[in-house]
Amino acid sequence: MTALPTLRTERALLREAPGSLLAAVDEVGRGALAGPVAVGVVVLDAEVLPAPRGVRDSKACPPPLRHALAPRIRRWARASAVGVASAEEIDAVGIVRALGIAAVRALNGLACRPDIVLLDGSHDWIGRVSGGSRVVTRVKADSTCAAVAAASIIAKVHRDAVMESLAAAYPGYGWDANRGYAAPEHVAALARLGPSPLHRRSWRLPGLDAEAGA
Repeated sequence: MTALPTLRTERALLREAPGSLLAAVDEVGRGALAGPVAVGVVVLDAEVLPAPRGVRDSKACPPPLRHALAPRIRRWARASAVGVASAEEIDAVGIVRALGIAAVRALNGLACRPDIVLLDGSHDWIGRVSGGSRVVTRVKADSTCAAVAAASIIAKVHRDAVMESLAAAYPGYGWDANRGYAAPEHVAALARLGPSPLHRRSWRLPGLDAEAGA
């Protein structure tokens, strides 16, 4: 059985800087073909209690549990927020800069400014918009750091709700089920219907590639 994430890393970072606030950050929707990318932020201080039971990387968390955990995470955290960048913005500036746009919106949605940012992955895509916060990257932080996993959950629940609401406006792509990712029915719909205004048109959309080669 895979071990659940802990707050070991977060607490160690907070001990290194007494009185500081730590923001755990994760993104969802980076690899989708349609819809926005979302960045979740969860802020902790040194007095943080154990994370809500069941918190883990959103990809490993069943949807009913994600939905149950999201409000618990918001009550548990010192502060939390989700920021998004649209498909149009992704096309205009690229996915990495769009992640930065979404991160700025999430950070601006907080009632406090973190001193430390703990970011999933090995690439610091938030540094230039961190407002001077120290950025610490951790590979697989979403599966080992409970606060990062919590950030991924609130971002996932938010983005899923956005895609479900958009599915009715753009029927046929199955966004209520695939959330804009490259599921077989989504690729088939792209070949049949073409791209919607919410597809990332700067990307090589697989259904269109298939249609072009037919």
